[in-house]
Amino acid sequence: MDKRRVVVTGLGAVTPLGNDVQTTWQNMKAGMNGIGTVTKFDASEYKCSLAGEVRGFDPTLYIPRGEVRRTDLFTQYAIAAAAQAYEDSGMTAESIAPDRLGVYIGSGIGGVSTLIEEHKKMIEKGPGRVSPFFVPMMISNMASGMVAIRFNAQGPNICVVTACATSTNSIGEAYRAVKHGYADAMLAGGSEAAILPLCFAGFISCQALSQSTDKDRASIPFDRERGGFIMGEGGAVLMLEGYEHAKARGANIYAELVGYGCTNDAYHMTAPNPEAVASARAIELAAKEGGIVAGRNVYVNAHGTGTPLNDKTETLALKKAFGQDAYKLHVSSTKSMTGHMLGAAGGIEAIASVLALHEGVVPPTINYREPDPECDLDVTPNTAQDAALEYALSTSLGFGGHNGCIAFKKI
Repeated sequence: MDKRRVVVTGLGAVTPLGNDVQTTWQNMKAGMNGIGTVTKFDASEYKCSLAGEVRGFDPTLYIPRGEVRRTDLFTQYAIAAAAQAYEDSGMTAESIAPDRLGVYIGSGIGGVSTLIEEHKKMIEKGPGRVSPFFVPMMISNMASGMVAIRFNAQGPNICVVTACATSTNSIGEAYRAVKHGYADAMLAGGSEAAILPLCFAGFISCQALSQSTDKDRASIPFDRERGGFIMGEGGAVLMLEGYEHAKARGANIYAELVGYGCTNDAYHMTAPNPEAVASARAIELAAKEGGIVAGRNVYVNAHGTGTPLNDKTETLALKKAFGQDAYKLHVSSTKSMTGHMLGAAGGIEAIASVLALHEGVVPPTINYREPDPECDLDVTPNTAQDAALEYALSTSLGFGGHNGCIAFKKI
């Protein structure tokens, strides 16, 4: 089967920095902090009380009012992001056959709020009161399924679930589907809506969340004083398309997707392998396929969660992948502004990578104060930088040892 070039023609996002791509990107370049005190529940008694919440989201802009209560919030975020990406791409029902349009939208946790609500209802009121929509609202593949229904996308459809690497793997696998001819276009990304008491308690118990009460010292990737991540939420979707298909219909092209690496640490349930063997290989695979050699023309949107082990392991992975040339890379973690959007993280970080290339701007790692000798790459501290970028890499590391990296090229 012939291998085809794959380009990005549409972007959509709902994030703690804005309910669309333009707002999110402008705030990201400005170094806005989207993290604040939790408002979705009373978190005052929790060891972590901060989160990157989506604010002012109106699902009725994308979903009929009567259907909103029959869809979990994570699905609503996905539909909104996909609708934005579809519209941004200029795609129409007439410009693509239904069986040539696919959807790969994943979620790390899925409809957990529905699960909690319906379980409570069963305990308090009995099994007969559980909603008939409980199962379809809860299951993680429903976002991908509902987006397919929305756009009559009858092509490949998969829900990837690889924890914090979910969106990156979704985009990477969608890239392969287009590249190898299984689809002409794919809506790909992820969504998450897990800012809930139970999820907070779980992440706190496994010592993953920052316990800082200062929003400006909570999500601080690569900083020596980092102590954990801050939960975020939202959805992010890209329209990937075969270059010739996009060109034929006169589509706007943001960037070309040129490489993908996917590996597993096979080491621990939650901790990355401190030797960074497999994570470095994921980066190497994406870079090799994309023809990328480290230099000042390369941007890396790092996974950069702000946990002590993750950041130094990721730094080591970049050094193993690129050697001394790793010091030439422009690196930043946009999680410093959005928090960790879990299954949606790789999606918004891919969008940031694409727009960084498109505009020649490296978004910053904000609230960076204390250098860490084990995280000594150029992490673009506090202020965005103009740069003549030619390539971008977006990396993701997930619980279970999942590593993903996608590579973009300026076009």
